[in-house]
Amino acid sequence: MPFTSAFSRLALGAAVAFASLGSAQAQDEVKMGFIVKKPEQAWFINEQRAATELGEEMGFEVVRLAGEDGQQVLSAIDNLNSQGAQGFVICPPDVRLGPAIMNRANQYGMKVVTVDDRFVGSDGEPIEEVPHLGMSGYKIGQQVGEALAAEMEARGWDPQEVAALRITNYELPTAKERTDGATDALLEWGFPEDNILDAPQQNTDTSSAFSAASPVISKNGDFEHWIIYALNEESVLGGVRASEQYGLKAEDVIGVGINGSGAAFAEFSRENPTGFHGTVAVSSTMHGRQTAEDLYAWITEGEQPPANTETTGTLMVRDNWEAVRAELGL
Repeated sequence: MPFTSAFSRLALGAAVAFASLGSAQAQDEVKMGFIVKKPEQAWFINEQRAATELGEEMGFEVVRLAGEDGQQVLSAIDNLNSQGAQGFVICPPDVRLGPAIMNRANQYGMKVVTVDDRFVGSDGEPIEEVPHLGMSGYKIGQQVGEALAAEMEARGWDPQEVAALRITNYELPTAKERTDGATDALLEWGFPEDNILDAPQQNTDTSSAFSAASPVISKNGDFEHWIIYALNEESVLGGVRASEQYGLKAEDVIGVGINGSGAAFAEFSRENPTGFHGTVAVSSTMHGRQTAEDLYAWITEGEQPPANTETTGTLMVRDNWEAVRAELGL
């Protein structure tokens, strides 16, 4: 599947984007939506804010909207149409809604770019004609698995005596890619497959993960050491909170998440370390800016973005989180 380096495109695109500032007509008329499935999560707050700030710099308007279910997404698209928007960026609440969302967008002649989660068609395959920017889920998952393995080695843990709590959400393809990548990296390192315990979650937030993790930890009390991984850091934190409720000490737990947002920053800022060891940080700021810039260029210049742009991450831990945050503009 073809993909483009988002960071190189962001650097190259900036010069082109700012050169286009001379078009007063484009500045005055361009309006786009930015629809996210979890508007209260720090990751999506950062994305929407970054897109809005870019719009202020370049002279277009960004309308920030929530789309937490299919009906809310369709209402948001209707809202954008009534405001004269030419397109929108969206992280859908369910990737299978892609055909319905595109049908509504096409009715209004709107251009669409997906971010983070990619639309899939009725055949379960990505809808290639909709440009997408997101993480390379499998590769970032591998980074999580490698970080967990490295920390187990550093602590001198015998993998035969460690339980791996895999908090899963297989309804979301990107979630499966991430946990599959982590699992494969752990197995390649030599982690015993029988020690990997699944905790299926209903949602992608901390409370859902806590509810999924608690009974799994309770039923496997013979393990003194635990590693925890999931599709994002909120879910890993749910697992960490469940381990604390069960009575596990911070030094007996290694949780590694994905994103690099406020949830991780708050955990790293605690006076005493917790079982949340780290997170593979990706620039949500870059995701917001790049997708907004791509859509702006498509609207004003007819330049359709690449079909699939994949980003990678940087391991952020308690000792380096502030430096990594500054480097990634989070």
